[in-house]
Amino acid sequence: MCHLAEVRVLVDRPGAAVGARKVERHPRQLPYAQPCARIRNDGTSVSRTRQPSSRRIGAAERAIALLDTLADAGELGTNEIARRTGMTPSTVSRQLGTLAASGLVERVAATGRYRLGLRIVQLANALLARLDVRAVARPHLEELVRVTGETATLSVPGEEDAVTIDFVSGSHQIQPVSRLGRPSVAYATSAGKVMLAFSGRTLPAEPYRAYTPRTITDSKALAREIERVRERGYAQAIEEREPGLSAIAVPVRSSRGELDAIVAVQGPSSRFDKKAIAAALPVLLEQGRAISRELGWRAD
Repeated sequence: MCHLAEVRVLVDRPGAAVGARKVERHPRQLPYAQPCARIRNDGTSVSRTRQPSSRRIGAAERAIALLDTLADAGELGTNEIARRTGMTPSTVSRQLGTLAASGLVERVAATGRYRLGLRIVQLANALLARLDVRAVARPHLEELVRVTGETATLSVPGEEDAVTIDFVSGSHQIQPVSRLGRPSVAYATSAGKVMLAFSGRTLPAEPYRAYTPRTITDSKALAREIERVRERGYAQAIEEREPGLSAIAVPVRSSRGELDAIVAVQGPSSRFDKKAIAAALPVLLEQGRAISRELGWRAD
């Protein structure tokens, strides 16, 4: 039993009815009491902002540092982890034991070293499964429109062509190009060319329909064009699918580096000319990379 600086005790009140008692304050330490800390419940110890606390837990920070180190280096022994993180070997050993028990790291029996565990993959997959490429890409489409003034589209690889799943209109909406569900012909659009270049699929078989005089209709010419797209990292289509329409597109990669989506900027050729395309290309490339990073992709 413990005491506080001030102890409230219940005593019988002389002359009172049976069971009636009054509360008196006892300022002295009780002979059988042990020291203890005062516990307050005045409502000020719990944050009501629902924001993360600014306080940090050292053990958790050390565990995160250890995981980051293994992520960077692959397999490491206890002493090497200690050297890289600045922890003592005994601290690293305790951290590894806790993390191994939860599956976040695992010990390689053949070497005695440690590496990230399969639990990391499970957690990552749970996060990636919740990511909607449209939600991730939307702010980047809006930024493209703000910078270029032209329409920005988001497409995904389809069975034969790329399919538009989202767009943000520029200063002059392009109809019927800006339409959800509209296919981007694989050999005649910038988005379609990106799909062919980065999805690993074979080129479509001839014959190719000539939508305009500038449409590629020869399989050898298409093969050369797709190779250029791979080398440059982007595709362009100048009046190849629609007369008077120019477009450029870049790939969006998944966490595994696979083609996940395609981002494009398009506008009337009279306004979105060679000079405007050259100015828009660096912005488009950066936004494509930014979306990919948010989806978990990391460049080698």
